[in-house]
Amino acid sequence: MKLKNNSTVGIVGLGLMGSSIAAALALKGQKVIAIAPMASDVDETAPDRIKSSLSKCREEGLTAKTPDELMSNIHFTSDYENLKSCWLVIECVFEDLVIKQEVFKKVEAVVADDVIITSNTSAIPISMLQNHLKVPERFFGMHWAEPAYTSPFLEIVCGEKSPVDIGEELHAIATNWGKRPTLVRKDIRGFITNRIMYAMYREAFHLVENGYATISDVDRACKNDGGQWMAFCGLFRYMDLTGLKAYHAVMKDLFPELSNKITVPKLIDDIARADGNGISNGKGFYDYTPDEAKKWEETFERFAFDMHHLSTKYANEMEELSSIKKKNEKQL
Repeated sequence: MKLKNNSTVGIVGLGLMGSSIAAALALKGQKVIAIAPMASDVDETAPDRIKSSLSKCREEGLTAKTPDELMSNIHFTSDYENLKSCWLVIECVFEDLVIKQEVFKKVEAVVADDVIITSNTSAIPISMLQNHLKVPERFFGMHWAEPAYTSPFLEIVCGEKSPVDIGEELHAIATNWGKRPTLVRKDIRGFITNRIMYAMYREAFHLVENGYATISDVDRACKNDGGQWMAFCGLFRYMDLTGLKAYHAVMKDLFPELSNKITVPKLIDDIARADGNGISNGKGFYDYTPDEAKKWEETFERFAFDMHHLSTKYANEMEELSSIKKKNEKQL
């Protein structure tokens, strides 16, 4: 299979994540066919959400173009026939296998066999999903982070039947979109970051449920330790920077005592069963008034832009250092 890039990308599903991805692509001049399974999203919700995101991008200096100019890159519709002009389709619907299967069926009914189909799933194995396609080798995972228009994160995930060379081409295209992507060459549930993050979540619940710390203690510790360095260098580079042998010594004693529970923690289970959904309905690990919820959302978005500027600055500096190193190596 040869990748065919004709510059138009389809997005199916215009909820929070789908809208965010549409904004990210429009920001880079990418033509987008935005499919909303719910007609109301075409008429009002999604366009308003995307335009608001693009307005903030302009305010933060990510683009000199007006929101209206950028919105012209997006064609909103509920008709899957419009996907015929796309070389790539990104599925962004609910994490429900049955719903995703129905979407894939509709997409494959209208696009050519060499069009790449991807899923923004964060948990369902790509190998499992691609078995529901007529042409499974055209299928990849494309796991974005929210907000997609500020985060450099993007995981390209190969399933068992996905050609790695096509994954490498998708990786290069994602780089042109301004991402700093990773390529997961072998399918594994949760991919890279979710496997690491959920190990942290499990240990956080263990500490709280067993009385070692409060919820706010755990949040504060994470913000003031890992939150200070992780965006700069990641896990392995941090161990290099701060003394690899010390971590080797600690692992011998600490690993056997970490939580390895395989059941959902009671704390989150109780909240979810009581219909708690965090900021969106004011009930989560913390309680929120409508004003508090709005303030947290606004502050999180402002922080995301600040982190974008900061991480881009240091990423560019380290890339320049890598380029100098490679140049010197060639001269030797």
